[in-house]
Amino acid sequence: MAVSDQSLLRQAAAAAAGGQQYPAGTLYLVATPIGNLADLSLRVIHLLGLVDALACEDTRQGGSLLHHLGLHKPLIALHQHNEREASAGVLARLAAGERVAYASDAGTPAISDPGAVLVQAVVAAGYRVLPLPGPSSAVTALSVAGDTAAAGFAFAGFLPTKAGERRAALQAVLAVEAQSQVLFEAPHRIVELIGLLAELAPARRVTVCRELTKQFESIHTAEAAALPAWLAADAQRQRGEFVLVLHAQAPQPASADELPAEVLRVLAPLVAELPLKQAVALAVQITGEPRNRLYDAALALKND
Repeated sequence: MAVSDQSLLRQAAAAAAGGQQYPAGTLYLVATPIGNLADLSLRVIHLLGLVDALACEDTRQGGSLLHHLGLHKPLIALHQHNEREASAGVLARLAAGERVAYASDAGTPAISDPGAVLVQAVVAAGYRVLPLPGPSSAVTALSVAGDTAAAGFAFAGFLPTKAGERRAALQAVLAVEAQSQVLFEAPHRIVELIGLLAELAPARRVTVCRELTKQFESIHTAEAAALPAWLAADAQRQRGEFVLVLHAQAPQPASADELPAEVLRVLAPLVAELPLKQAVALAVQITGEPRNRLYDAALALKND
């Protein structure tokens, strides 16, 4: 996506000139492509042309991005090992009235990437932080998982590397059954993670996303028990960066006999005499039992 004639920059400037302001003395969090440079937004291109410096997780990555856009800006290395110290340099630039952008290696900063410490320091010092949204591997994976049973989602990111801690962390993630759960994994640990999922939750549906937006992107959904064999069938499936979506576990309908006898004595005549929703609403008021349990039990009584 080399832009030697800067035509794309001019298009970006025109697109971004519709009233959006980029004040000085501000930190801009910039989401960058997770694999496909064409996903870089026009707003980000325009903003990178305006900033006085680019702080980045890896100056080689940041420099390459600027080179593709035909831009030359001072680069500030800001990564997980120096984030607190490097934040001081960013604050000094903001105090001088400069615009500073921050970009992690790929995707949205502070999502399993550095950035949170920098944001905290900048806000504490009284400066503005403005986000320029864009690519996120977690959201991209969720969108393609098709988890219709989920009531929202949670982001777990990378699990611990030590075996005992890893198992305990995954068990805690699996215990949350109502939401989709998003995990990240590196290629050298994907076989271990898939094996652990197959052991701990064989019936749980999992969407395995590999190399999202890149040339060899693949997306596969199956029950966890089937994934070790699928992964072993092709060595290519073990290469690249992984995002996994653990699908929500659909709740099993409660049967009437799961409720205490005294609750059933209240519910049964209400169901017999009233529309279902009205009967459940009254039963909730009288018994204090959760509405979902009473509704499922009332439905079972109605169908008996």
